[in-house]
Amino acid sequence: MAGRVKAATTAAHSKNYDKVRRYYERGLWTKAMVHRAVACKWITCDEYEEIVGEEYAEEA
Repeated sequence: MAGRVKAATTAAHSKNYDKVRRYYERGLWTKAMVHRAVACKWITCDEYEEIVGEEYAEEA
């Protein structure tokens, strides 16, 4: 079956991890937007750190 191969997401990543990472890498999302994705439970704190390369800090 010749179809489009989806990028592999490990079981360790959230459902939206690839989408958020791709948006950030393409410059479509800022760090603040990725941070908001954690607050909305799209990705985890660890995934934020993996995508952005900085430690996740909750807003005061």
